[in-house]
Amino acid sequence: MARMERLKTCRWRGMTPVLVAFLVLMTMVSLSNAQVAVKGEKVYTMASGVIADGVVVITDGKIAEVGPANEVTIPPGHELLDAKVVTPGLIDAHTVVGLAGQLNRDQDQDQLENSSPIQPELRAIDAYNPRERLVSWVRSFGVTTIHTGHAPGNLISGQTLAAKTGGETVDEAVLRPAVAIAATLGTGAREQGRAPGTRSKAVAMLRDKLLKAQEYSDKVAQAEEGKAPARDLEMEALAQVLSHELPLLVTVDRANDILTALRLADEFGIRLILDSVAEAYLVLDQLKASGFPVVLHPTMKRAFGDAENLSWETASKLRRAGIPFAFQSGYESYVPKTRVVLFEAAVAAANGLSFEEALSSITIDAARILGVDDRVGSIEKGKDGDLALFDGDPFEYTSHVTAVLINGDLVSGGDKEWR
Repeated sequence: MARMERLKTCRWRGMTPVLVAFLVLMTMVSLSNAQVAVKGEKVYTMASGVIADGVVVITDGKIAEVGPANEVTIPPGHELLDAKVVTPGLIDAHTVVGLAGQLNRDQDQDQLENSSPIQPELRAIDAYNPRERLVSWVRSFGVTTIHTGHAPGNLISGQTLAAKTGGETVDEAVLRPAVAIAATLGTGAREQGRAPGTRSKAVAMLRDKLLKAQEYSDKVAQAEEGKAPARDLEMEALAQVLSHELPLLVTVDRANDILTALRLADEFGIRLILDSVAEAYLVLDQLKASGFPVVLHPTMKRAFGDAENLSWETASKLRRAGIPFAFQSGYESYVPKTRVVLFEAAVAAANGLSFEEALSSITIDAARILGVDDRVGSIEKGKDGDLALFDGDPFEYTSHVTAVLINGDLVSGGDKEWR
């Protein structure tokens, strides 16, 4: 029924159920070839403004043309979908979906390895499950790209990756196999009964590892042929941070911990992505001066612990200060294991952000921070055919996602299909 509901706008009402089912099947076969044209009463391109009565043509999985309906010719063989509103596929700038599963049982919880406080060598690509039902669930809300991986909770918990929410295998889904190395400062980095037990110990341990990684990199660079030191996966991973191949994604909330992260970045000359930052509004000048982007906590995150002083208006303050930011669904330690960035951005739009600013924070702004804006985040010629179709204002709670396209393939038809 979800697939049939999705296609009501294609004017297939009045037909017998058998004929409708046949046409739905034929449409799915045709759309799998990624030859699609999408018509929207409003098309939010996030690149060239809003197009009223717009058309997006997708050919062989890529956006071939976008513009007003009276200026775009739909090529033969392209299926036509209609929507009230069309946006780029939404982007969740930080989650653990695909490593953390919906069951909250041992067999589907790979987001955090507690055997050691520092494990930068752990690769998200080795644990990511594209078939996890939470992946299809967030996709049903228009999310087509996620930045996922090891969760906050260890001083360095592992690596992250960027993936599409479509694809049956990791190779099909992954956009970037390594985006960042995830770290945590503050209370979240503490270990029960072992180091680090305080903030200063955590920073000392992190500094010590970075110094050792510097020494390791120097030895590798200076070694004569055949005399390089034995490979060390931990050091190799941290060396990528020191060489700017990967940023350090630091989950941190208190203002003093944010400033500690900035000092470490300055000391070692590394790039940061600052994550969560509940008290960012207290250090806006320092954040602006650093030039580092922010992946802001979910607007409706629970206000406790280091995040007890979070504000629903932080997003608008970051925007006014000119600090690049995006929204995340974050890490949920208990079921349902994830939030939905569509709703988090909607609440921020009611607390200081404009509609376009909120939408930008879960599309093109997120894509830029993650380094995937050459493929996703906006509706532009040559980019991947990732779209979210709505039957009304995307931030209105009575609206629905009517279809989701990834690389031009129709992969979801509403908020029930994941079941």
